[in-house]
Parts: sequence; structure tokens; C-alpha cells
Amino acid sequence: MAFWDSEKTMPLLKQEKDIFPENLFETLGELPAGNGKGWWAMHTLPRCEKKLMRRLIDDEIPFYAPVVEKRYRSPQGRLRSAFVPLFSNYVFLYGDADTRYKAISSGSVCKTLEVSNNEQFVEDISRIYRAIQTGEPVFPESKLEPGNPVRIKSGPFKGFEGVVIRRENQLRLLISVRCMGQGISVQLLDCQVEAI
Repeated sequence: MAFWDSEKTMPLLKQEKDIFPENLFETLGELPAGNGKGWWAMHTLPRCEKKLMRRLIDDEIPFYAPVVEKRYRSPQGRLRSAFVPLFSNYVFLYGDADTRYKAISSGSVCKTLEVSNNEQFVEDISRIYRAIQTGEPVFPESKLEPGNPVRIKSGPFKGFEGVVIRRENQLRLLISVRCMGQGISVQLLDCQVEAI
């Protein structure tokens, strides 16, 4: 259901499902690998991620496309929020060639990329899912850079591992999706980090 913003002629949409099934990350180990099944990165046409996600839900195809809340101020100064894809133009789905064909048939996909290392990919997107679930702010990182490997010893990201980077004089943990060369970062305090 859309709520209309009286200042604009654009609907403000509620958050939609960005994962199917909802327990996908609890059942990842049960998804069979091989037999032509695996993960695919679907590169969508501009602003078509949610259209593809709705279609995948209708077709009961497992997928994940992290969506985060973005807050901004309207020209009149009112605080607004929108739910935007963390990785613009990407939806990750699990399936075989038929599943891939159904996604392409939606008219939302411009190309597909097969994930070559499924185990590594699942590890990466599981960490991103868990980071988003903490409710702490996450920041998209379009270019990965080297840093010092660390483990987080306290706070909402306790147990996470990654590399430390500095952004705008802030210490951040970089959580990457290695097959894409992209990821997210989360803000940390020096006392939460221990070297690996």
C-alpha cells in the first residue's frame, strides 16, 4: 500500500520483502549445490530491483536483495525515509537455468552473473544480512581496499571478522561480497576491535 506525499506526486512505499523465503539464511545449508543449481547475481535495469523481487516472490524463487532505510529531508524540511537497495541494480537468486530464465523473463534483468564460489558468496551475504539485522547504520562500499584484518570483540557486531578502514575520520569494519568487489562498512569504536 502506498502513502502519498502531499509535497510531491510520488508515493512513499512501505518496506517490502527483500528476502524469500524469510528463513533463507537458516536454510542455506539445506539448499543443494550442483545439479545446475547455485547463486546468480541478476543485474537489473535501472530502478527495477523491487519489480524483480516481487516477481521472484510470486514464483517462489529464493533470493536476497538487501534493502536499507535511507533518511533525507524534503525541500520543506520534513524528515522522510525511503527503502533503497544496498547494491543498486543487483538481486541475488538461488536456482538453476530454469529459475534464471524466469527471472530474465520478468523484463527487469539486463544481464546475469553466475557466482563461481557459492560457499564464499553465502558466507559474504550472510554476514551482510546479519549486519543489517543489528539495526546499526550500514554504508555501501563500491570499491574494496586493503586494510588490517580484525575480529570484533564487543558491541552489536561481536564475532564479525573483516578488515578495518578509515572513512571521514571514522573507524569502520569492511564487510565485502568478494565476487562483486563491493560491500558495506559499519562504524566501530577502537575498543571493540582486536587484531587477528
